[in-house]
Amino acid sequence: MKKYPSGNQRNNHTAPLKEVFEELLEAYRLKDTFSEKTVIQEWEQLMGKTVASRTQHLSIRQKVLYAKISSGPLKKEMMLNKSKILQLIESKYGKGVVNDVAFL
Repeated sequence: MKKYPSGNQRNNHTAPLKEVFEELLEAYRLKDTFSEKTVIQEWEQLMGKTVASRTQHLSIRQKVLYAKISSGPLKKEMMLNKSKILQLIESKYGKGVVNDVAFL
């Protein structure tokens, strides 16, 4: 007769918490949303205090990062360096999190 495991036995397979968390995000299709929120939350670390202090609002819709910048010259400089900003985001958060940046 075959014996079935009872519900109180532990699984011998263990995985790091980060790996399990990423699997959960994948399973519930929340990985993109989580990555987008992380980009917004870490904007100051990503761009520095000067840019962050002149950023009034950040949002991501349909893989486009919208950044409202209060300084005209800074906005112009960021427009000129848009590809560098996209590369920076891609290198830190992965490809496909943000495909474009719009400065308002």
